[in-house]
Amino acid sequence: MGQFVLLCYYKQMIFKQLFDVKSSTYTYLISSGKGREALFIDPVIENVSDYIEILKELDLNLVKVIDTHIHADHVTAASKLKDITQCSIIMGEHTPAETVEIKVKDDEYINLDNLKIRAMYTPGHTSDSYSFIMDNYLFSGDTLLINGTGRTDFQNGNAKDAYNSIFNKLLKLPEETLLYPAHDYKGEKFSTIGKERKFNPRLQVSSVDEYIDIMNNLNLKKPAEIDTNVSRNIKLGA
Repeated sequence: MGQFVLLCYYKQMIFKQLFDVKSSTYTYLISSGKGREALFIDPVIENVSDYIEILKELDLNLVKVIDTHIHADHVTAASKLKDITQCSIIMGEHTPAETVEIKVKDDEYINLDNLKIRAMYTPGHTSDSYSFIMDNYLFSGDTLLINGTGRTDFQNGNAKDAYNSIFNKLLKLPEETLLYPAHDYKGEKFSTIGKERKFNPRLQVSSVDEYIDIMNNLNLKKPAEIDTNVSRNIKLGA
């Protein structure tokens, strides 16, 4: 696991971006700093020992883990982290995952000490995809990527739903909103909503039908271990 560190203290918040090389997955650590409570977004099972070490180094108490959706390209660390720290696991209410303690609805808030994180239902990449926004930080999962968008050809994905999620929800956010996706394959760490509106090649369309045509003709290979990963992720990596 490589680490990209942004130890910023915006409103005393601790924010750390981590990168899993094998799956090109970004995991995010957020803490209010004030009460030392922390959460992870989209943790990867192979990196559990690294996560625990980081928590110890920063003297943080992991209380929540969020998965943005059922992933196909890696196995979530949610269950293992719960076993070690007794944290709660959070996903959107549309998830097929088993034993999720907290299932949030669209526009529902998650509290982390003095921080508030709003859930946004953004289906399309998968039918259970959620994004999460905190102040001007948007954690978009696989829905909106940097210079791209999440594929829609498996796990009940739907290009029309993706278009609506992106154009009618995410792109309605202020242009200065910082975009932190669950993946990047070219070394980009973050973007902004304004930049994606102007330069993301998949968003330069004039209609939903044009977007659907693009997404239906990507001809991408399926993730190598999709069946195993999805099956394990329904059980939260257990």
